[in-house]
Amino acid sequence: MRAIVLTETGGPEQLKATDVPRPSPDSGQVLIRAQVVGASYAETQIRAGTLPFPLSFPVVIGAEAAGEVVEVGADVDPGLVGSTVVGVTGGIGAYAEYVALPATLTCPVPDGVTPADALAAGAPGAIALALLHRARLAGGETVLVEAGTSSVGGYLVRHAKEFGAGRMIATAGSAAKRDLAITQGADVALDHGSPAWTGELPDVDVAFEAIGGASARQVLDHLTPGSGRMLHYGLLSGDPAAVTAADLMERGVTISGCSGPAWAADVFGTHYPAMLARLATGRSRAYIDRTLPLEEAAEAHRLLESRALTGRVLLTP
Repeated sequence: MRAIVLTETGGPEQLKATDVPRPSPDSGQVLIRAQVVGASYAETQIRAGTLPFPLSFPVVIGAEAAGEVVEVGADVDPGLVGSTVVGVTGGIGAYAEYVALPATLTCPVPDGVTPADALAAGAPGAIALALLHRARLAGGETVLVEAGTSSVGGYLVRHAKEFGAGRMIATAGSAAKRDLAITQGADVALDHGSPAWTGELPDVDVAFEAIGGASARQVLDHLTPGSGRMLHYGLLSGDPAAVTAADLMERGVTISGCSGPAWAADVFGTHYPAMLARLATGRSRAYIDRTLPLEEAAEAHRLLESRALTGRVLLTP
């Protein structure tokens, strides 16, 4: 089968279309004939070696795929063969014509929803729903959504007021994206590319922290003393949030690390099917910027690194 293989970290040119053996599903896995594969900004960081992620070269990267189940491993319902599912691999293996997925990390594509829409919205929307539930928003709270037009941030902006947000502040790195954030529900949009952007913040009750690095500590200074919550789920800067326990104690605020196995089980066990149900009933929608052939994975990464996109980039094997 054809797959995109990475033999060493580096630029997009390291992604090479190659013939590799078709995988066989292990116990607990399904094997799908991929109809569509997702590419994400985090995967550009993994490819470049700037996001810590264990890789054994050569490797097929990619975490999201949708398609028809053609084979199942032991301990998986054989009735799934022939069904169309969407899911995640757990980190690698998706940039390929055939993809093995843990059955517990897949969902049926609902009637009336295309595999492309299910993939484009499923994982980022599920993460956004999990974050909104974790935040436990009280009515009228002021919310900060960093990278408010990113794949996850966009769904936070679109749905936060449904969960009880009052005033919503989003950030984005271009004027066009800030305008988009406003049209999608933000009340204010700030330029997180400006070194002094955090100085424009009022006190906020909940911060969805996606950037990491030094700015996270600066955001902390604007959390409401005694009740402010920061939910840290992204590393767009390439660095973890520069926040210490002493910083939290000084203001009496909290930070939640939204990652790890328990978090993933909640995201994909509860909120993934909920997001797909929203798509099927029209309560949310997918945002796709463009679709490219699998062989153009390198170009997909260049587009993602340009930070100019306003929707998902999908690959078709």
